[in-house]
Amino acid sequence: MYNSVMPKLWNETIEAHRREVHDAILETTWALVAEHGLLSVRMSQIAEKTGIGRATLYKYFPDVEAILLAWHERHVSGHLKHLTEVRDQAGGAGERLQAVLEAYALISHHSEQHGTELAAFLHRGEHVARAQQQLRDMIRDLLSEAAETGDVRDDVAPEELASYCLHALAAAGGLPTEAAVRRLVTVTLAGLRHR
Repeated sequence: MYNSVMPKLWNETIEAHRREVHDAILETTWALVAEHGLLSVRMSQIAEKTGIGRATLYKYFPDVEAILLAWHERHVSGHLKHLTEVRDQAGGAGERLQAVLEAYALISHHSEQHGTELAAFLHRGEHVARAQQQLRDMIRDLLSEAAETGDVRDDVAPEELASYCLHALAAAGGLPTEAAVRRLVTVTLAGLRHR
C-alpha cells in the first residue's frame, strides 16, 4: 500500500530549499537596488542574477517592491532579535538598559543610508510601525525595571522616557564616530538619572 504522506526529511529538504531561494531573492534584489536605484531594477534582472526562472520568482513575489519590503522586514527583525539578545546577556536592570540603548544607537549609526526615495518606501510599511512599537515597549519595560531598582528617575512615566530616549538616540545616525555615539548614550543615560 502506497503512503501518500511525504517523508519528514523530504519536507525539510524542500522547505530548506525554499528558504534558500527566498533569501537569495532578497539579497540579490537589495544588491541590485543599492547599485542601480529603486526604479531601475526589473523582475527579469532579479531572476537572472538569482539564477532562477521568472516564473519561479513570481511564485515567491509579485513585484520588486514586495521583495524590498520583505528584505527590510527581515532586516528590522534581525535588529530586534539582536537587541533582545543584548538585553538578555546584560546583568542588572541599569546594565540591561544601558546595553540596549548603546546597541540601538550603534545600529542607528551603522544603518546604511538609503536614498530618500528608497528610505521613504522602506519605512512606510506596517512592519516598521510594529517594530518601533516593540522597541518602545522593550525600552519602556527596561526603564520601569531600572526605576524600581533606583537606577533611573521615577518622576516621569517610563513610556515618556522611552520616547525621549528613542528621539535622542536617533541622532546617532548622523554622528561621525562610534565614540561620539557612545558619548550620546552617556548623555542620554545621565538625563534618565535623578539629580
